[in-house]
Amino acid sequence: TMASSTTGDGVREAQTGNKSKKTKPQVDESDLLTVPDGWKEAAFTKDDNPRGLMEESSFATLFPKYREVYLKECWPLVEKALGDVHIKATLDLIEGSITVCTTKKTFDPYAIVRARDLIKLLARSVPFDQAVRILQDDMACDIIKIGTLVRNRERFVKRRQRLIGPKGSTLKALELLTNCYVMVQGNTVSALGPFNGLKEVRKVVMDTMRNIHPIYNIKTLMIKQELSKDPDLRLQSWERFLPTFRHKNLAKRKEPKKKSTKKAYTPFPPSQPESTVDKELATGEFFLRESVKKRKKLDLIKVKQAEALTKKQEERNKAFIPPKEKPLMKKTNKGRFFINLDLRFALIPVDHDKQTYGRRTDRGT
Repeated sequence: TMASSTTGDGVREAQTGNKSKKTKPQVDESDLLTVPDGWKEAAFTKDDNPRGLMEESSFATLFPKYREVYLKECWPLVEKALGDVHIKATLDLIEGSITVCTTKKTFDPYAIVRARDLIKLLARSVPFDQAVRILQDDMACDIIKIGTLVRNRERFVKRRQRLIGPKGSTLKALELLTNCYVMVQGNTVSALGPFNGLKEVRKVVMDTMRNIHPIYNIKTLMIKQELSKDPDLRLQSWERFLPTFRHKNLAKRKEPKKKSTKKAYTPFPPSQPESTVDKELATGEFFLRESVKKRKKLDLIKVKQAEALTKKQEERNKAFIPPKEKPLMKKTNKGRFFINLDLRFALIPVDHDKQTYGRRTDRGT
């Protein structure tokens, strides 16, 4: 009886399990992964954290001397913007630093991180109107260090200028495609915008400093922007639409002008070069008199001078050789001649049988 009861319960459980599976509504996975249009995360208010923060947090950053005048002018606006989030900011002109710290009224724990990013952007020559956007929830910033990516200074300046483009056109195109504000200053590139745009900006900047022209990345971004508008292509791969650029210069390696060939290895040291005395002993000049040696030297000098004179004379005579002149009359296959008498007259064919040399007759010959 026990066995039958257990089997009966097992059958009941299996039946109930099948029923529950059938009753569950099927949900498409793509709907779970995609965010609905127009959805925004709720803002963090004081009701979410009524007791505030337990401890005080602070960040400080240095700024260059040339930013001192601008920071003085816009500092009341900075204090007002940070005061809305209950963050205290201090400007130290003697030390050249900006400090931000939390207060007892601060309820948002992430507000101090945004204040830190704000003072970093102000120190990197970003204007206050753009830098204050970092206090928004959907904004982030990225400061890309490019100073150590290229060793040669001239090459670094050229690639940085390539990123900016003529009259800032390349940088403007990058800002429009990524919805980010980009500022190139010194050895850093400051970017401010949404997270997806910051990823693309970093990729373009790093590729440009690695000697990949930014126009290639801008072209792919334009294609991606057009593809994202089509809802049917959201879940498909875009690789077939994106262009593939090949590196042309990497395959061809530059060969050196002077190729050094390795000599065969020998364990013995090379023989010593012969001195002038050894050479004279081999030719027999060592045993000649001084007067005879001087005569031989003079004869060699005279021979060299004569060769140089002949070469110079030949070069001078080249100017007096007349060039080959082209013949004025050219014979055709039919045995007729064409004479160019004047630009006013046409080329008149000459017939030897009728003896009409360049004359026009009534018959038209």
